[in-house]
This record gives sequence, structure tokens and C-alpha cells, in this order.
Amino acid sequence: MKKVLLIVAIMAASFTGYAQVGVGTTNPHTSAALDVESTTKGFLPPRMTKVQMDGITTPSQGLVVYCTDCISKGLYVNDGTKFNNASSPTPVNTIGTNDVVSATGLVWADRNLGATQVATSSTDAAAYGDLYQWGRNTDGHEIRTSTTAAGPVGSGTEGATFITATVAPSDWLSAQDDNRWHGESAAHNPCPSGYRVPSDYEWQAERNSWETKNSAGAFTSLKLPMGGRRGTNGTVSLPGTYGSYWSSTSSNTGARNLGFNTGNASMYTNVRGHGFSVRCIKD
Repeated sequence: MKKVLLIVAIMAASFTGYAQVGVGTTNPHTSAALDVESTTKGFLPPRMTKVQMDGITTPSQGLVVYCTDCISKGLYVNDGTKFNNASSPTPVNTIGTNDVVSATGLVWADRNLGATQVATSSTDAAAYGDLYQWGRNTDGHEIRTSTTAAGPVGSGTEGATFITATVAPSDWLSAQDDNRWHGESAAHNPCPSGYRVPSDYEWQAERNSWETKNSAGAFTSLKLPMGGRRGTNGTVSLPGTYGSYWSSTSSNTGARNLGFNTGNASMYTNVRGHGFSVRCIKD
């Protein structure tokens, strides 16, 4: 019966633009079109995954949903361009000196982790940056010439060496951990304060916004160079011909990444023992 009354109340509000509706109160606040009062129950907004949220067609400014699988679960409010986490303690997507805004409206660091400059081309070696194994901190292993040690190893024993991982599942870590890069507050987040490793959803959204799905599109959008990769045996290959960028998203025993060359760009799942580039996104 209460559900029926609520539906009737909402319908009444939609037909009478100047009317006020109170649920649980006979005296709704003068500033509210709908005033819900309760000391035992809450208001339940639509709940959906990030894919479903991002799939809403032309969302209205002020649209509110609850994201069930975002890196930071919670209420998200659309600002007319994108959904922002309403519970974020700091301003969302503020622009800094070394930031760039993509076509999706998201704010990214303007260069790869470890790069000395913003890329001037897809093959700008000074902009390649470092190559990280998935889930690892900025601890020295990411330097392209770092020494190697045989793995897998236990968490906390990796030191500053690149851990070789040539036996399935080719993870440098002996006990796999899917959460090492989930969010800016993650204990192993390699990005500077206020930044994090992007999710596969965010990389896919960027790729979808490119006019050309290849290295040219990657450079035009975010100045992403083709920095190559480091194999599970520690050998660096393909600099200047291929770009591999980690996401924070795990996938079975591997992790998701963006890969591109002059011919195409796609999302892939790769083993975590590889060394790939990292481009941080603003949290």
C-alpha cells in the first residue's frame, strides 16, 4: 500500500509543477518538490554497474544513480558531461598544471609515469617513461634497465628488481592479489597523490572517442607514445612501434590493458609479469 501511495505522490508531482509532495510528512519543506522523512528507512536510488551508468543516453544534468562496481562505489551525479562521485572529499577532476582533459571529459596526467616530458610524437623516446609490472609500486623495478630476479616472489620481498615470471600464470607475485591498484588510496598505487591507474572502462571510453583507432588517435587524444613493453623474462621490446598501457582492472589471472600500434588499438588481457607503461588519471 505504501508503494502505491508513493507512486501516486510522484505522479501527482509530475502533473502539478508547483505542487509539493511529502512522504512521511504532511508538512514538506518549502524548498523541496519532494520531501521524504523517515528515521527507520532510507531513500533507494537506481543501482547499476559503471557500464550501465555510462550507457545512459543523454543523461540530464543532476541525474543521480548508485554505481555498484565503480572503483569508488557510491552515489554519482551527472554534471551535464559526465558522472562524478558525489561522496568524493576533494573536488572531482580539477585541472592542474600537468593535466590534460580528454574528449570524454576525464582529467589525465599529461605524460607517462617516469617520462621527462610530454610526448612530441608517438615515437618520442623522452616521453616513453617507465615500464611497470601490474600491481607494483614505484620502487625502482620500473626503470627499463633495472636488474632482474627470478620469481614469483612473496609480497614485500620484491625489492627494486624486475621479477621474471615465465611460468603460468606469469605473475611476479606468488599469491595473486586483484586489488593492488584499485583506487587512489590503494596501498600499491604507483601514481602521485590524487591520481590512480585508470580502469579498463576508462581506457575503453578513451579509445572509443578517438577519430582513428591506432597510434595516431592515441597521440592526438592524450599524447600517448608507443613506449614498448618489457617481457616476463625482463627483455624490453617494441619501443617506437607499440604502446602497452596497464589498467587497474584484473581479469582472471591476468589484467586488462590498452595496446596500440600504427594499425589498430584494442583492449587486451595480459599476464601481470609484463612491464607496461602507466598513464595516471585524476581521481
